[in-house]
Amino acid sequence: MIAEISAAEIAAVLGSTRAWIEKAVIGLELCPFARAVYIGDRIRYSISTASDEDALRRDLADELSALASAPEDVCETTLLIHPWVLTDFMDYSAFLDTADREVDTLGLRGDIQIASFHPRYQFAGTAPDDIGNFTNRSPHPMLHLLRESSVERAVAAMPDTAAIFERNIETLRRLGRDGWQRMFPRA
Repeated sequence: MIAEISAAEIAAVLGSTRAWIEKAVIGLELCPFARAVYIGDRIRYSISTASDEDALRRDLADELSALASAPEDVCETTLLIHPWVLTDFMDYSAFLDTADREVDTLGLRGDIQIASFHPRYQFAGTAPDDIGNFTNRSPHPMLHLLRESSVERAVAAMPDTAAIFERNIETLRRLGRDGWQRMFPRA
């Protein structure tokens, strides 16, 4: 099912997503590889108006196919933002298996992978308010479609990628919940 969404609502979703990328992902350097792709305007922002999982799965299939067929110098990555479906984190988490199956169904395993971001993201074994969860907290539920070739180049450029997560946790601990709230008052 597709929800009736106004142009103003779409613009607000895009605006809050871009602000999150600028302030958190790039500004806090949570992803050291994001700046070049963002500045180079090689991110596709796809805002799904799906209001149920079947419609979102169809949108995901379309976006996976579009990314696979787009020239990398035009579109390196896609954010499939879906603010009107899977707003509950547990439902979202369960859908990730469906998303991975869609990658397989389209024969894109090894070409595209999916990273997950959600406003209520929670790593297993952590408390809901653990600041470490904020590394994957976005203003809206979204599926980040990444080309494997981009990931491989990033890993080659920064051999100790495991240190990124640890550095991110430390950055967020220094910032604290109050600092995050100042950056994103509605979070």
